[in-house]
Amino acid sequence: MSTFLKIVVAEPSLLLRSGMSYVLRRLTSFDVQVVETGEPELLEKLIDEESPDIVIINPSLADEEMLRRMQQQSLRLIALQSALADARLMQHFDAVVSIYDTAEQIKEKLRSVCRSRSEEIFQEFNTGMEEIIVGVVKGLTNKQIAEYLFISTHTVITHRRNIAAKLQIHSPAGLTIYAIVNKLVELNDVKNTIYNSEGQ
Repeated sequence: MSTFLKIVVAEPSLLLRSGMSYVLRRLTSFDVQVVETGEPELLEKLIDEESPDIVIINPSLADEEMLRRMQQQSLRLIALQSALADARLMQHFDAVVSIYDTAEQIKEKLRSVCRSRSEEIFQEFNTGMEEIIVGVVKGLTNKQIAEYLFISTHTVITHRRNIAAKLQIHSPAGLTIYAIVNKLVELNDVKNTIYNSEGQ
């Protein structure tokens, strides 16, 4: 199954921009939707409208402030380098694609950027969701979990939906097994929860 990616290509040269878009659309193992621009003033508006996964950009089209804002939006940035660029700007990019790279090299750089983003999302997911999983495993209601974490019940329900979709686990019993295997809870905690709920 191919990975779907929405990519914005920002490059002032029509030939380079079109060539990069052509290569991206032909990559196997990726289902790529490409949106192009050659105008720096349209770039941020385009990013807001399209919500891309990756922005491939000629470093000359952006300043440090713009790149910082893109990073804060959790965008993956790839420099499309056709000339020397300022070293300070280059530190904001997750990867660099040269105009001399082969299609295979471009594919590998995309794969690497996607992999690092997945790991980051997984990290964020684990940090934020573990407490909710533990609450479910311990038999707490959505309301009790919300009060304990100082969030709304609606937020807990949304997180539980996301957990189910992400982990493909749709029952408290499945979450219990997941929590034990991943050492989120001790087996004794689960036994005590079962014992307490049966004793009520």
